[in-house]
Amino acid sequence: MKSFKIFQQVGVRILLMAVFVFSLVTGFTTPAVAASIDGFGAVYTLSNSPSGNAVLIFNRAPDGSLTSLGSYLTGGLGSGTGLGSQSAVILSHNNRWLFAVNAGSDQISAFAVSSKGLTLVDVVDSGGIHPVSLTTYKDWLYVLNAGESGNISGFTIERTGSLSPITGSTQPLSNGGAGAAPGVGQIAFNSEGTALVVTEKSTNLLDAYQVVDGVAGAPTTHPSAGAVPFGFAFDRHNHAIVSEASGSVSSYDVADGDFHVISPAVVNTQVAACWIAISNNGKFAYTTNAGSGSISSYQIREDGSLTLLNAVAGSTGAGSTPVDMAFSNNGSYLYTLGNSSHTITIFQMGSDGSLTNLGAIGVPTGVVGLAAQ
Repeated sequence: MKSFKIFQQVGVRILLMAVFVFSLVTGFTTPAVAASIDGFGAVYTLSNSPSGNAVLIFNRAPDGSLTSLGSYLTGGLGSGTGLGSQSAVILSHNNRWLFAVNAGSDQISAFAVSSKGLTLVDVVDSGGIHPVSLTTYKDWLYVLNAGESGNISGFTIERTGSLSPITGSTQPLSNGGAGAAPGVGQIAFNSEGTALVVTEKSTNLLDAYQVVDGVAGAPTTHPSAGAVPFGFAFDRHNHAIVSEASGSVSSYDVADGDFHVISPAVVNTQVAACWIAISNNGKFAYTTNAGSGSISSYQIREDGSLTLLNAVAGSTGAGSTPVDMAFSNNGSYLYTLGNSSHTITIFQMGSDGSLTNLGAIGVPTGVVGLAAQ
């Protein structure tokens, strides 16, 4: 069975490479439906369907509004249930590649991004069970696997967008690889690519991994300043801004895996602050409050300290259960995924960090993850 799986993967990768080379020459793509991004940008989410996972694309107009452009099969399977994580689908920093987890088949898919849509270039094993979160730095990609004992594993992003495992990069979580995985939330590189951080929701721990030449070392664990650390993002000065499902946000100075608390558990009076996004100018952080149908805003100072700006900076409506968030590449628009309302809500960000609700667009039931360009 194992030899057959290896043979199957090799065959798939050869076929994908041939399609990718052909697409470069002819401009041909292999989406489920034809699509064209008009140059302003796009928003991406995952169907997470157990019968065939797919990336759903929405074209972004100059006014931030979205139009569906259809779906692209990932070549893997979704889980059919919520992943409880942030960054299930991500774009590379240059927006050239898009990567997605296939939680139901323990795989990662890689797509080339162009004005004509997406082209699937690779599908690889995630190096573990039930992948839920991804992060990149330059030509490195790491995945967080939440199944069984859980782990992280690294890949090199080749020039074609294909993924090659990094020898020695697979590392355990705080449990050392024994017992059940500790309810992980997200993995992300710090802003310099010298460290990786993982949030553990059930243990209230932050795992840090020093990274040397793309290879992650063994984890060191740090207590979370607030209960149930979930999603997080790094600002431009290596400060980790972490949302806590207990209803607060904390900030940390992270250098090569060392943690120093800056602002501990700044409460926002809302329920279930789980997902987080930082504005492109680095001045503001926003968290979706899944239990309140709201977004809270925080001001970030240069030293990484936090001040609650507005407990309810935006509302997605009662019962909407806002989860993942993503900023457009021009920094003007913030998109939130509504789990219960099955919508993507569009907000315009003002220079003072305020949010204006511009409406919403419907999405299929069960979608997870959000990325924007």
